[in-house]
Amino acid sequence: MINGKKVVVVLPAYNAANTLKKTIDEIPQPLVDELVLVDDASKDHTLEVAKSLGIKHIIKHDKNLGYGGNQKSCYNKAIEIGADIIIMLHPDYQYTPKLIPSMVELIDSGLYPVVFGSRILGKGAINGGMPWFKYVANRFLTLFQNILINQKLSEYHTGYRAYSDAVLRNIKYERNSDNFLFDNQVILQIFARGYEIGEITCPTRYDAQSSSINIVQSTRYALGVMWNSIEYFLFRLKLIKPSKY
Repeated sequence: MINGKKVVVVLPAYNAANTLKKTIDEIPQPLVDELVLVDDASKDHTLEVAKSLGIKHIIKHDKNLGYGGNQKSCYNKAIEIGADIIIMLHPDYQYTPKLIPSMVELIDSGLYPVVFGSRILGKGAINGGMPWFKYVANRFLTLFQNILINQKLSEYHTGYRAYSDAVLRNIKYERNSDNFLFDNQVILQIFARGYEIGEITCPTRYDAQSSSINIVQSTRYALGVMWNSIEYFLFRLKLIKPSKY
């Protein structure tokens, strides 16, 4: 709780049994009021570990809905339990929970309604072991999007994000992809609604237990990002009006 605002961390989990406790142990207390974990039909013991850690709000998907589908369940539950500030944290320990106080403060102070932990500001991505091809693709796609969207984010592809509840209530995230494009589509919805996004430098870790997507998924994601950006560009010119905006 901060200044009477309820802080909820949501954990979109898939096969996170080996890293979940390590992630939870670093979440700052008593700043964070509630945890919400959504298990997207994991094949390991994620659900059992979550229960053993005493997480109050646990949702289990009987079939895998995808990264975006997982987040939809996360945000719906966070809003349902009255969250004022919502932080999406990957339970694979790729992002440090120690940044949560800074992200919460930026939202609570009114400076930004959305805050991203950026791996590109500073040398977080390189020092953390991001594969070079992912780094190059990240930089290219970010430049492409900044030009078409008329923004200046350092990256569009981080999975470490904090939102005021007002933002999530006022965008149509339920209409987004159930897969990895969800995150990128949320950004476009945020800008379409006139909100600003703040960024802070975020160290990151890449190891055998970090979640990742394969080359086929990465290619589809990149093409999807480019199409979404073109669609948003046409929306800015008032040539089209996609239903998700």
